[in-house]
Parts: sequence; structure tokens; C-alpha cells
Amino acid sequence: MDLRIIWFWMVGILIIGYAILDGFDFGVGILSLFARDEKERRLHMNAIGPVWDGNEVWLLTGGGALFAAFPVVYAAVFSGFYIALMLLLAALIFRAVSFEFRGKVDSSVWRRVWDLAFGIGSLLPAVLFGVAIGNILHGVPIDASGTDVGSFLEMLNPFSIGVGVLSLVLFVMHGAIYLADKSEGDLQTRCRTRASQAWMLFVVLYIVMTIWSWIGSPFLFENSLQNPLFYILFVVLIGAIVFLPIVLKSGKMGRAFLISSLLIAAMLGEMALSLFPRLVPSSIDLSNSLTIYNASSTPLTLKTMLIIALIGIPCVIGYSVFIHYVFRGKIELTEESY
Repeated sequence: MDLRIIWFWMVGILIIGYAILDGFDFGVGILSLFARDEKERRLHMNAIGPVWDGNEVWLLTGGGALFAAFPVVYAAVFSGFYIALMLLLAALIFRAVSFEFRGKVDSSVWRRVWDLAFGIGSLLPAVLFGVAIGNILHGVPIDASGTDVGSFLEMLNPFSIGVGVLSLVLFVMHGAIYLADKSEGDLQTRCRTRASQAWMLFVVLYIVMTIWSWIGSPFLFENSLQNPLFYILFVVLIGAIVFLPIVLKSGKMGRAFLISSLLIAAMLGEMALSLFPRLVPSSIDLSNSLTIYNASSTPLTLKTMLIIALIGIPCVIGYSVFIHYVFRGKIELTEESY
């Protein structure tokens, strides 16, 4: 049993879980920027109010798992992406604070400021998530010592920005589906329309970025095309893309949300499989890449952390399932609502 392979997929599963759960949070927050009135802005905020903080636990767990299992990757990525991570943290902080501060002062200007913090604090992480993945897929300037020698501006290359836009569109689609499932009337109708529009744009962007990856980063396809799992994930992904608009048209939003979640999981799973066994490919020289073999912790650390993870991760999953079950159903605005 190779613990490094187990931890590679465990970190991947945590990132996928975060993308699915906080992804619809981001989407709902972005859509709130286009809300028509005060009531709609409150509906957007209350749609994710009970669950957003629990969803972000997946990010903390994923970061902790990366630090424990692959500390060299953690050090290289967090130092190289420092400015981007500070922007991400600032956005997440202002987004979190907006829930509590919005109703503290009876002023339309005050509420509007925190509505913008909620919306922009959702938009920036959605884009930065894609930009980070785009840089990993494109390759990071890792030198022979395992250090990221790039700059913040180098992160903003055309490919990573393209993946950032793809991520933004995907989360908007995911969030629109979730909000349609939680709302009624005109807002639900518009969310279904926006989800369909985002789906069309996502398909175009996904095709463009896949071709771009094939041309610019051929190493991603060297081993993955020989792996049967790649084709299983590809079939799942294509199936989700094809059936999603059909389910959206039928109005079965709960089922549409499950398909959208499956789409995200299959797409990120394919990306992980394309990278394996690399964790951070080097754009300077692929031999400098950080892999599960040259960047992992000691076997004893991996074994100890695996025992802890096997206890903790089911708790995180159980809590997520429980909290979403408790707060199922349509949004109802009351005096206690945000």
C-alpha cells in the first residue's frame, strides 16, 4: 500500500468537496450582484447563510492535509502564490463579515456596502481558484531546489486567466442551480435561465481550454490517456454535460444540482489524474517538478495522519450531510434572517 498515492487522492477529494460545496456559495454570491431589490439580495444571502461556514471547512481540511502529507508542495505553492492567497483571504474575510454586519445599521448605504462585499468576496475566490489550477496545469517556475521563482504577474498568464474565467462560469452555473432549487417564482425562473446560459458558455470554454492544454501542456496527456480511469471520468463528465440542460428544462433542480456536482467532481478528477504523480509541474524543467515521491512527508507521518484523517474526514462529511438536510427546502425570510 503506497501511502503517498492514498494521500494524493485524499487531498484531491478534499479539493473536489470544497469546489462542489463552496462553489455554489460563490455562485450565489456572484449572482447577488445582479439582484433586483432588497428582498432578492436577502434571499441570495439566506440561501447559503446556514451552510457557507461549514462548506469552508473543506478548504481548511484540504490545506491541513496538504501541509501534513506534502509539506514541500505546501511551502512552494503558498510562498509562490502569496499575493494571490492574501487576496483570497481578504475576499473570504469580507464575505464572512458581510453576513453579520449587513443588518447592524439601519441604512440602505450601509447594507449596500456589505452586499457588495458579499458579491465581490464571492467573485474573487471563484476566479482565483481557477487561476491557481490553471497555473498548476500550465506549470509553475520551480527550480532545481524546489523553490517557486516566479512572480505574481507571471501567475496572470493567458492560460491561467482562461481557466479562471472557466471556473467563474462553472460556479455561477452551479450557484444558479442551487438558488433555483431554494427559491420560487420569478427568481427561480431567472436562475434557471442563467444556469442554462452559463452551461452553454461553460461548454465552449471547456472545449477551448482542453485544446489549449493539449497544445501547451502535452505532458498532461502522456500517462492519463493510458489509464482506464481517465475514460471512466471522461464518460461521466460528458454524460453530466449532456444531461444537465435536459434536467434543467424539466425543472427538477435538486437532480440538476447533483448532476452539476458530478460534473465538477469528474472534471477535477480528470485534472488530478492528468497531473499524477506530479503535484506541481515545473515550467522550467519537468525534472524539477514536485511529485508525490520527492515532496512527501515520512512514511510514519503519512501513516499517523491517515489514521487521524480516517476519523476526522467522516465527521466532516457527516456534518455537511446533516446541516444540508436540516436546512433543506425553500428560503423563508423572517425577522431572524440576514
